[in-house]
Amino acid sequence: MGETRKRGRKPKAPASTTETMDFQYTSASNATQTDYVAAQNDVFSAANDSVATAAAAAKNDANNPPPARRGRGRPRKSEAGHMEDTEPHAAASPERRPYQNGAVVLEPPTQPVAKWESVAARVVPAMDAVVKVFCVHTEPNYSLPWQRKRQYSSSSSGFIIGGKRVLTNAHSVEHYTQVKLKKRGSDTKYLATVLAIGTECDIAMLTVSDDEFWEGVSPVEFGDLPALQDAVTVVGYPIGGDTISVTSGVVSRIEILSYVHGSTELLGLQIDAAINSGNSGGPAFNDKGNCVGIAFQSLKHEDAENIGYVIPTPVIMHFIQDYEKNGAYTGFPILGVEWQKMENPDLRLAMGMKSDQKGVRIRRIEPTAPESHLLKPSDVILSFDGVKVANDGTVPFRHGERIGFSYLVSQKYTGDTALVKVLRDSKILEFDIKLATHKRLIPAHTSAIPPSYYIIAGFVFTAVTVPYLRSEYGKDYEFDAPVKLLDKHLHAMAESTDEQLVVISQVLVADINIGYEDIVNTQVLAFNGKPVKNLKSLANMVDNCNDEYLRFDLEYQQGVLVGR
Repeated sequence: MGETRKRGRKPKAPASTTETMDFQYTSASNATQTDYVAAQNDVFSAANDSVATAAAAAKNDANNPPPARRGRGRPRKSEAGHMEDTEPHAAASPERRPYQNGAVVLEPPTQPVAKWESVAARVVPAMDAVVKVFCVHTEPNYSLPWQRKRQYSSSSSGFIIGGKRVLTNAHSVEHYTQVKLKKRGSDTKYLATVLAIGTECDIAMLTVSDDEFWEGVSPVEFGDLPALQDAVTVVGYPIGGDTISVTSGVVSRIEILSYVHGSTELLGLQIDAAINSGNSGGPAFNDKGNCVGIAFQSLKHEDAENIGYVIPTPVIMHFIQDYEKNGAYTGFPILGVEWQKMENPDLRLAMGMKSDQKGVRIRRIEPTAPESHLLKPSDVILSFDGVKVANDGTVPFRHGERIGFSYLVSQKYTGDTALVKVLRDSKILEFDIKLATHKRLIPAHTSAIPPSYYIIAGFVFTAVTVPYLRSEYGKDYEFDAPVKLLDKHLHAMAESTDEQLVVISQVLVADINIGYEDIVNTQVLAFNGKPVKNLKSLANMVDNCNDEYLRFDLEYQQGVLVGR
């Protein structure tokens, strides 16, 4: 874990930097659409008769070149929306040289040369493995947890891999009710089964029971992590049409990215491509026709253009191997610490570090982390699995590149061990630490589990989650939610694996709760003097209570007392 997020005043204009998801809604009630990974490649092919055209033109008198012929009727529109002539494009005509003695010299091109080698030509065999994903979503109503919201439909992209499986984005099938797949050039939609959903990495795995779906299709093969400036081709079914779309770009950055849907930080690729709704879940191919990533999100900002993000093959293979190893998705482990950079020389000296020692200082340790009894605050992490950690928290990645050391942690699987070398009181210690997934006090996702709630005397109790905050305060909940809830969301750590933040979400007005109608989203600290650990423990205490009154102690020194 690195530096904490900062809160501030709500921006006045929507020009702030936001990263958005990217599947295409087809429901009228969900008009918001987000961006995807794609880029147009400037590719052309010379016409076969270009030399003949040049030869014919050369016979004309150089001093009296024939006038250009125009087609009859209204000039047609190009795909870009501007008006263009109906005469042939200049790419098919001879090369024009500067004036010589008052005439234009026309010379046939010796060899047609493309501005960019078409990567799409190599991807053609793999296009048949790209499918269109149709999903019907039914999202829970977190503000009224006893009911669900109106269902809506979306379309996105996916692709076939080995083992009769299909990969797409997790947000493309989130809260799914029904998922259907359609192959390229087919008019049949096949019912799909969701095998696993990786929320953190934003990947989902599907399959189809109908054998007809797999006929005549070769699975996509994965390639290595691309280098900077490597060409990539994104294939999918974005908005603007129903058929398959092929767009191209290059890799412009490789680093640890913030995965918006998963609320995590994992390795990601940035490509210089405009992203369109519907490309979500589509593969990104290299020039050999191998898949090097999955399109999943983009950057929206008034000062930024053509910034799209791709999930790279190391993250994809981690998801696939995790499923094959455990029969289910177990997640990406974390070290469970918050750390501080050690770039200040006085700080390094105070921590007892030598001139040749580098590392990061541990600020806090997750109480639920397995290493909480081994590591201590103010320990300096010198290396992870033998790889030295720099003072800024980075490790060597490839030639000329460095990356956050959390990348090394994300390469591990849940339950794996890692050798961590730390500096404590000027002594070097080594620990074999077992890695586990992150247990947040306020979870970022609730998987497919409907929200839990408990009602007594008209008081609606529920556990706080990020979807609940978003339901109550909108997408800008980090600005609009109560400060105490945000403080716990950003900084609080769970003391146990089953700890929850329980609140009174609302009061259903009745005679028994007169005077308490204004209580909204207030944390419950104790019941009849006993601390509230989670929603289940609160319900058990209330059900087993034999006292005459029920007393709830809330934050801000508020109290609720009702008779049985």
